[in-house]
Amino acid sequence: MSWAAPDDIFFSTSLAAYLDKKLLVLLRDGRKLMGLLRSFDQFANAVLEEAYERVIVGDLYCDIPLGLYIIRGENVVLIGELDIEKEELPAQMIQVSEAEIKRAQKAEKEEMMLKGTMRKRMEFLDLD
Repeated sequence: MSWAAPDDIFFSTSLAAYLDKKLLVLLRDGRKLMGLLRSFDQFANAVLEEAYERVIVGDLYCDIPLGLYIIRGENVVLIGELDIEKEELPAQMIQVSEAEIKRAQKAEKEEMMLKGTMRKRMEFLDLD
């Protein structure tokens, strides 16, 4: 008696299950891309159609359109299907323009650099 695997056992762990579905793709550099998965290969390289990058800074967000987008598999950290029936963001989130989100990103980066600089200046206190 031989054991036979169900036909869909490998399909369920493959990106094939996500073809033509709206996905969220988290990249190694922290970017969040969304779009319809149209193609992929054995290296997890993927093609998203109607892709956009969602940039979030605090309670602000912006969806930057990218169009047809190719993602190199080695940059992918996570892939997940989005439920198009549900609201994707909490109610307090405010959509802003691309220029506004870039300013917010710059201010956030400057704030983080300032915090790092202040920590270095205070190291001599050895507060730990």
